[in-house]
Amino acid sequence: MVSFKDEWNLSMALEVLGSDTVDGRVWADAIKWLLLYGPPEISELIGQASLQASSEYFPDLKPAGFDDTGQPVYTLRDLADSLGISEEEARLHMDGIEDENGLHPGLDWEEVKKIQ
Repeated sequence: MVSFKDEWNLSMALEVLGSDTVDGRVWADAIKWLLLYGPPEISELIGQASLQASSEYFPDLKPAGFDDTGQPVYTLRDLADSLGISEEEARLHMDGIEDENGLHPGLDWEEVKKIQ
């Protein structure tokens, strides 16, 4: 079985983003690949766009702190509330992200810079 990382390359992902007719799921997979494996400059641009969209569509969602790279960190409870789902459902989504990609989006709160 081919891993998600090997299913895409930079050229393919960028071509999908430039398409006017691509399926939403394929587009989301291209974004996910770029965030995980794309050049840092592109990941940063996607992150900035995500922050802008989050602030527009979820204005009440505020970060609880920031990680070592300056990225905002949110509590699971706040994310669940903003999406209108239970904290357990949000946890299941996070666990799915970990399982699919070998990532660990949960942070040790001792490493988070608190907002004063």
